[in-house]
Amino acid sequence: MSSFEGVLVSDPWLQSQFTQVQLRTLKSKYVSVRTQSGRVTVGDMPALFSRLKAFIDVFSENDISAMLQESTSNMDEEIDFESFLRAYLNLHGRASIKSKSSGKKLAGSSSFLKASTTTFHHNINESEKNSYVQHINKHLGEDKFLKDYLPIDPSTNALFDLIKDGVLLCKLINVAVPNTIDERAINTKKSLNPWERNENHTLCLNSAKAIGCTVVNIGTQDLVESRPHLVLGLISQIVKIQLLADVNLKNTPELVELIDDNEEVEELRNLAPEKVLLKWMNFHLKKAGYTKQVTNFSSDVKDGEAYAYLLTALAPELSTPDSLQDMDPKERANMVIEQAEKLECSKYLTPSDIVEGSANLNLAFVKRDASGYGSTVLGFLHIATMSLRMLEMVSPGSVNWKLATKPPIKMPFRKVENCNQVIQIGKDMHFSLVNVAGNDIVQGNKKLIIAYLWQLMRFSMLQLLRNLRSHSSEGKEITDADILQWANEKVKKSGKTSQMESFKDKNLATGVFFLELLSAVEPRVVNWEVCRAGETDEDKKMNATYIISVARKLGCSIFLLPEDIMEVNQKMILILTASIMYWSLHRKHGGGYHAYAAPTTAPEEHAEEVADEDVATDETEETS
Repeated sequence: MSSFEGVLVSDPWLQSQFTQVQLRTLKSKYVSVRTQSGRVTVGDMPALFSRLKAFIDVFSENDISAMLQESTSNMDEEIDFESFLRAYLNLHGRASIKSKSSGKKLAGSSSFLKASTTTFHHNINESEKNSYVQHINKHLGEDKFLKDYLPIDPSTNALFDLIKDGVLLCKLINVAVPNTIDERAINTKKSLNPWERNENHTLCLNSAKAIGCTVVNIGTQDLVESRPHLVLGLISQIVKIQLLADVNLKNTPELVELIDDNEEVEELRNLAPEKVLLKWMNFHLKKAGYTKQVTNFSSDVKDGEAYAYLLTALAPELSTPDSLQDMDPKERANMVIEQAEKLECSKYLTPSDIVEGSANLNLAFVKRDASGYGSTVLGFLHIATMSLRMLEMVSPGSVNWKLATKPPIKMPFRKVENCNQVIQIGKDMHFSLVNVAGNDIVQGNKKLIIAYLWQLMRFSMLQLLRNLRSHSSEGKEITDADILQWANEKVKKSGKTSQMESFKDKNLATGVFFLELLSAVEPRVVNWEVCRAGETDEDKKMNATYIISVARKLGCSIFLLPEDIMEVNQKMILILTASIMYWSLHRKHGGGYHAYAAPTTAPEEHAEEVADEDVATDETEETS
């Protein structure tokens, strides 16, 4: 499994020798052996190292075994992860020497050492950075904690220094989606130790994931180091979510005017927000006489011509005859911004951003235009295609992609075919799907869809727990009863008295049991001074929101709402308990204290490729 987590090494020098991508992959290899055998020995390393791309054409398994025996005669000696990394470094040094002598380039050598200049392989868009800084200054300038550090000077790199303690990103997530994080869970001391910073970044990444950000290739250590391209990539996603938060059909039903005669409302619903913005833009451009089709927010708008027509369509009283004439792109871009400023729509964009085709800033610009003079709709991935992708991640190889149709899907029977496969895979996984057919999903039967997704969540969590415990002394399948027993025993061993009778125990509504459970798995993580007795509805809600943020702060992937705890939603209570159990067992089995990644797995051979390929290119693609 390649979990793409932030991995911390206690030796700073050793940490500096690897990129986060390599640390994550090597950690995955180490944990895999430990899970299978219960420990990792020197004798395990020759077979493991000989299959790595860095050594495969250089050393045989016997060669590696002989070199390891130079430093130890006991091949059964157990080694920790740092010793594992040092052995890797030693072998890599020898491999480099051997490759140079033979005139060959060592596989993966370009990305092996984590040079101090690694981040400078990525071009930082200064204009985007400046816009994000202005956005942060505006929305967080009055924050009680951050007001001592804001406003940030956009002409400096002060943003990246402020990111390092994790507070700003957590606060920014709450601006994008209010109340995502209970701010009592944020460590806000003036001087944070490494663990407290790591907790803030873990809370940030899990919360960002919960609101829809892609954080596959960003770890806590990347944020501690404040690697500019990764930081800006994450901020851009958070800001985009904020900008598109009010884009929905419920609030703007007049969007039906965007539907062509040969289209249906459902097709508009299936579009992503960016695509809806493009549809809105092209709708008004067509009315203004613009004959070209805008398909992106980069190359198609670089000459400024589409913007000139759009502004003419939206505010003809502000346009001039010259605005639609042929002219130099820079000159036209200046004119577009001058007109947009009169409409108070140029906040995120400069003339150079138009000419350079800055996609993120152009999207923000069009969104501001749309907010004042038109309407957009929140798009959704078609549920069938999304479900097939989730099923493939949870159970690799379960989906027959030759029988699946990828979006856009215009023929109704193709949608039914996809959904039929979703139902069949669910049955193969022993889901309860009596009298459920693919057409029920196509018709948007909310009750059945939610029931299916719940069973998929439960299957995924039990699969993770099963993998961790498959070689334990119990050696048995994980059941709901096992999870319940584990939680009660954890709390009891910590000296607390609360217990839960079942996952629908009404006493759980107070939140006290889960506060005690979280404290049992990590005593330092719960601040009891901010907890409540749970006697009133307000107390229950305060506890519930704090529980969710503390669990994310630990590294648990949590997707339930405070109401699920307050109302004792049996299914979500099970998932919450299982997530905490997984985190606890994961740490016990060598997972370490870092962000837990949800089961967005990759094949083992792919994980190795990620580690050995050029890191700069890989990370740029993942965060774009």
